[in-house]
Amino acid sequence: MRKLVVSSLVTADGIHGDPQVWAGEYSDEEAATEWLAALRKSDAFLMGRNTYELFAQMWGTPQGPYLERLYEMPKYVFSSTLAAADWNNTKIVSGDPVPAVRELKEQGDGDLMVYSYSQFSQTLLEHGLVDELRFTVNPVMLGSGTPLFRPGTRTNLRLQSVTQRGNGAIAVTYVPV
Repeated sequence: MRKLVVSSLVTADGIHGDPQVWAGEYSDEEAATEWLAALRKSDAFLMGRNTYELFAQMWGTPQGPYLERLYEMPKYVFSSTLAAADWNNTKIVSGDPVPAVRELKEQGDGDLMVYSYSQFSQTLLEHGLVDELRFTVNPVMLGSGTPLFRPGTRTNLRLQSVTQRGNGAIAVTYVPV
């Protein structure tokens, strides 16, 4: 059975929205090496509509091994309103994501990767489908923006690992208990 991994960038004050604006200086070679290794262990990428629209626009033309891997791998965008997906190797899944993700977890051997702890990710966590949460806490405080956490169902977590990067970011991995 595939493992579902949710990976999200977050500031020290808990903001995860618009990382393309604030995370650039922390997306260094060390981070890129870790992210590429995680994508190589994954054989599908899952996302909601907002992530799809951002990524397809930013990374529609791949440059370098990381973006080439993301571009080539199968991608599933969960949306009931998206009419077409033009980004390479992307399928739209409409309706309830929970049974669809359960089915995807039964197929293949590699991980399923989700970027961003969004409503989509929170729904999957609350239905027991997330196997690992990876948060990269970046050493910046924004003071405002989209918070990582919002009201939801309690989920107990167990710390799996902590890694400090040379740029001051901390990668923290949890598994649901």
